[in-house]
This record gives sequence, C-alpha cells and structure tokens, in this order.
Amino acid sequence: MGGRPVVQVVRLGLVSYQEALQQQQAYVNRTRGSSAHALLLCQHSPVYTTGIRHKPYPPAQLDRLRLLGADVHRTNRGGLITFHGPGQLVCYPVLNLSSFQKSVRWYVGALEETILSLCSGFGIRASTSPHTGVWVGDNKICAIGIHCGRWVTSHGLALNCNTDLSWFRHIVPCGIPGRGVTSLSSELQRDVGVDETVPHLLHAFRERFCCRLTEGGPGSGQTDGPPP
Repeated sequence: MGGRPVVQVVRLGLVSYQEALQQQQAYVNRTRGSSAHALLLCQHSPVYTTGIRHKPYPPAQLDRLRLLGADVHRTNRGGLITFHGPGQLVCYPVLNLSSFQKSVRWYVGALEETILSLCSGFGIRASTSPHTGVWVGDNKICAIGIHCGRWVTSHGLALNCNTDLSWFRHIVPCGIPGRGVTSLSSELQRDVGVDETVPHLLHAFRERFCCRLTEGGPGSGQTDGPPP
C-alpha cells in the first residue's frame, strides 16, 4: 500500500552514549523485522566518539580526553572523531530505506537538507561542503555520521544548540584541520536550547522525508504540524 511512512519519535532525554547505543540496537532489530521506523532524540553526557574511518587513537591520547571528564567510545559509524554533550541535539533515525530510497548517498543528503532547512528557519545561512555535515562559513554546526546495514540506518546527526564548544578544542573535530565549530546560540547571539530546537527539527525532517511522525513512549500523540 502507498502513503507516507510513519516514523515514531522517541525522546530519550539526557542519556549516556552506551545507553543510546543499546536503545538504537533494539530499534534496529525491530525495524529489520517490521519496517517500523523510529527517530530517537537525545542529549549525551560528555563523550568523544571515533568512527570507522580512523585508525585507533594512541592510549595516551584517549586517557588525556578521559581526564577532561568525558567518556570515549569507538563506534561503527562513518566519520572521524567528534564530541557529544549537553546542549547538543542528537538525532538517531532508525529507518528502513526500502520505504524511502535505497541509497546511502541520498539518505546523507536528506539529513543535510533537513538541517539546512532548520537553520534557514532560524535565519542562519548554512551550507554543505565536500566534507559531510552542515556548516556556517568554515565552522561546522552539525556533524553527520551514519551506519547502514541491510538498508536499516543507525547513528545520525548532532546539532550544536547551546553546547559548550570548549570541549571541541581538545580534538580536530571530524578530522578536518583548519575548521572550527559553531552553534545555533553562537550564530544568533542568544541562548537556543534543545527544547526550542526539537520542534523545528521534527518539522524539517517530516517535510524532507515525506513521512508522518507519531510520538512514542510517555505523552504519545501526533506530532504532525508546524513548529510553534
């Protein structure tokens, strides 16, 4: 049957990276069996993560990052090293691309276009580049790193809202020298938190992926409609 795919929005709140991985895997297993799509939203306690495109970091360097008070995880997503922490909206779409378009390149482009639309709604002129993600000038505002197995996606994007950007000073974000990071708050010169940003993300995601959104867990109900 036709119609727009239905994607369940799951709000995890502030969770550790390890807990989010476990939640993702549970939804990946569910999606493989039923094509029941989900959009996991969360914030993380401070953590540095590395992707599959990077050789293992020297133990001394990892220890240095841990001494800052952050966890360190090696992941199976694409991309290089990045930081996640409070004030950053992390979005893990668990989608069966058979219901959308069976193309990883299309999928990554659609995520980038979702964030471009969100930024435009805030009056921020953002762009893409040969480096994956979304940028404002030479500063990255949103990192994207995904995994796709048997057309089921995991991992996703991390949008800086009112993140403490000083955490990024201890790494070369996403392995790209000479580039910086920014946030919605930095660009707008006012505090823009995750709670304010979520409705804009959901609106942009629904429009770009031509899907219907429903709430999962507590407070279930339709989320379709424009942001406030």
